[in-house]
Amino acid sequence: MLPVSRFFITLHVNLHLHRRLSGKVHVQVKVQDRSFRMKGAFYIVGPTAAGKSALAVDVARNCQGEIVSADAFQIYAGLDLLTAKPEPELLRTVPHHLIGTTRLTEEMNAERFRVAARGAIDGIEARGKRAFVVGGNGLYVKALTHGLSAGAAASAPLREQLNQLSQRELLVRLERWDRETAQTIDPQNKRRLTRALEICLLTRGPARAQRVAWADEPDGLHGVFVFRDRQELYERINLRVEMMFRQGVVDEVRHAGEVGSTAGKTLGLQQIRDLIDGRISEAQCIVQIQQATRRYSKRQLTWFRRQSNFVPLNLSRHGSAEAIKLIARKARLSFPPKDD
Repeated sequence: MLPVSRFFITLHVNLHLHRRLSGKVHVQVKVQDRSFRMKGAFYIVGPTAAGKSALAVDVARNCQGEIVSADAFQIYAGLDLLTAKPEPELLRTVPHHLIGTTRLTEEMNAERFRVAARGAIDGIEARGKRAFVVGGNGLYVKALTHGLSAGAAASAPLREQLNQLSQRELLVRLERWDRETAQTIDPQNKRRLTRALEICLLTRGPARAQRVAWADEPDGLHGVFVFRDRQELYERINLRVEMMFRQGVVDEVRHAGEVGSTAGKTLGLQQIRDLIDGRISEAQCIVQIQQATRRYSKRQLTWFRRQSNFVPLNLSRHGSAEAIKLIARKARLSFPPKDD
């Protein structure tokens, strides 16, 4: 008997879009097999600039582990400064996976990440090592911990129509279908607005209904949610952005070449392009990126507080050595004993 993940349901959905747009779209919905949920890994999650990368390296080294990155943009090859990839010495200290492995022109999503991360974790465990999933992309982390719900597959004809709308138009239409989801999406994030509205139109219901399967927290998940006091976190973000510019992030963007739509959402990319084109000054560019990153960190904090049961750990209240010791102890206890 074929596994459930091999079956597809074909259906027709009548869509009635704004104004005169209407028609019938042929859709495929994939039924996901939930048996893969990743329970063998230990998770270290939290907002950008909290200090996850350095902390995770020390923990993984103490536990004979390897790191699987759960960052939506560090997975791309290039833009190392802009995406704040870990320093080369950190990458050399313990093996890292899913950092710089995807071309900037390629599209990435939670399902592709889940498949790649699952393969990396399987390989780590096959070598007798411990897997640590480290990152701040809540959707990617949840794709691993909970699996993906059987949502509506993307519809190219509908997507083409929605891509013609502005962010404001998308938001207004999404609010009519699903006000709750609309309030959780950055109004400037056109990709997420488009996908949420697309789901509503394909399923004739709110996008949040596609997340019902995520309601229950799977057993056997272990990890920590690291964060810092707001003022300290914001100061770290501001300093990181200033350091990027001192290290040459403008030249990095100038010579990046073609960038696909997913990588094109990298924080700061559009602002630096505006700087290169002379539309804003360097000072304005820095301030805008700092502000955008602070807002992003706030959304990350909200996500992990609401969407995960990982143990919270305020790094502002613990020294680095103490935090490493606490996390390493918890990680060692979470892994099954190795065979002799």
